[in-house]
Amino acid sequence: MRIDTRRRTHWADEQPRNRWIDQSSVLSRPDLRLGTHSHRLDRAGGSAVDRISVRHTVSTSTAEYTLLLNAPDWLGRRGVGEALRDAVAELRAIDLTYGPNQPDSLVSKLRRAEISPESYPPLSDLVDRCAAMRAATDGWFDAWAVPGGFDPGGLLGGWAVERAAARLRAAGVHDYAVLTGADLTVRGHAPHGGPWRVAVHHPTEARRAPLMLEMTAGAVGTSGVTGRRGHVVDPHTGEPADQFLAATVVGPDLAVADAYATALYAAGPAGLAWFRNGSDYRVLFTDRRQ
Repeated sequence: MRIDTRRRTHWADEQPRNRWIDQSSVLSRPDLRLGTHSHRLDRAGGSAVDRISVRHTVSTSTAEYTLLLNAPDWLGRRGVGEALRDAVAELRAIDLTYGPNQPDSLVSKLRRAEISPESYPPLSDLVDRCAAMRAATDGWFDAWAVPGGFDPGGLLGGWAVERAAARLRAAGVHDYAVLTGADLTVRGHAPHGGPWRVAVHHPTEARRAPLMLEMTAGAVGTSGVTGRRGHVVDPHTGEPADQFLAATVVGPDLAVADAYATALYAAGPAGLAWFRNGSDYRVLFTDRRQ
């Protein structure tokens, strides 16, 4: 991936490697906008005649998700509907089954030591991902350093999106975007036939010009989008993190990008070292507190 280098304040010097394309010349109208108070989806110009375009929004107890499908015509309206229902069911099931705020969820039962991570393969995968991110971030992402015990919230939303996206691919939909808050994952092409054009707005400075990306595969994860203090704590001290207002990370998988963004928000500038030495994940921007 190559990114627009004309606005360099707080933006990473390294250029992330992915299937994202530079728009440093003429900025086209975006298909998707991230980082505004509520993400906006712009109407793209036209749709291919051999495609079925669908947009659907679903709310769970903790988040709102928007799914945009650009499905092949051969799948048919019924097939596209089934793919969409399957992805939505996955999002709702994860909210109920793994949400730490749900008293009967597997995560809540794990916190009460009523079950072990090995009791359910998806739960084991979730715990393993949290452990891997704790190691990758020198302990700055630590799902166990949370009052009450294990809490995977820093990557749970991204994990849910990626699992829902896997359901879409299994059903034959390989061109899609799934958004939640200031996070998204995309694959393939938008309804107009080109890459997904994404405008990433700064989450706390509305007047700052957005960074424009063209994406055909990858994810954008942000921590600090609410601009409120205290929602991320330093896992080493238990005190609220206060060095960054926001941190955005891009890379192949939204769960990992989300976890990196959360850890970077907590660690501050020291966390920038995680993205060197050929990492598939890059810092898109950070914003320090004044």
